[in-house]
Amino acid sequence: MKLFLFLGALNGFLAVALGAFGAHGLEGKIPDKYLATWQTGVTYQMFHAGGLLAVALLIGKSGVTAALSWSGWLFFIGILLFSGSLYMLSVTQIKVLGAITPLGGVAFLAGWVLLMIHAVKLPS
Repeated sequence: MKLFLFLGALNGFLAVALGAFGAHGLEGKIPDKYLATWQTGVTYQMFHAGGLLAVALLIGKSGVTAALSWSGWLFFIGILLFSGSLYMLSVTQIKVLGAITPLGGVAFLAGWVLLMIHAVKLPS
C-alpha cells in the first residue's frame, strides 16, 4: 500500500510540474503539435496517478491481492512507457518514439481490467 501511495503522489506531483513546464517552458520552443502531445502525456500521467492512489487505498481496505498489485505495477509501467515516450517524442521530435506509446496504453488497459477483476471478486 505504502509504495503505491508514494508512486501515486509522486506521479501526481510530476504531472503538475511537467504540465507547468510544458505550458510555460516549452511554449514557443516546440511546434504546437508537440505541445499537444506533451499535454496528452501529462493528462494520462495524472489520471493514472489517481489510479495508483486508488490501488493503494484498496490495498489498505482489502489487503494485497495479485490483481491489485499487478494493477498498480501496470499503471506505473504505463506511465513510464506512455507518458514517458510522449515527453521524449515532444522534445526530440523523433517519430519512432511514438511506437513505444501503445505499449504503455496496453499496460494501462490491463491495469484497469485487473482492477475490474478485483471488484468482481470482492464479497458483496
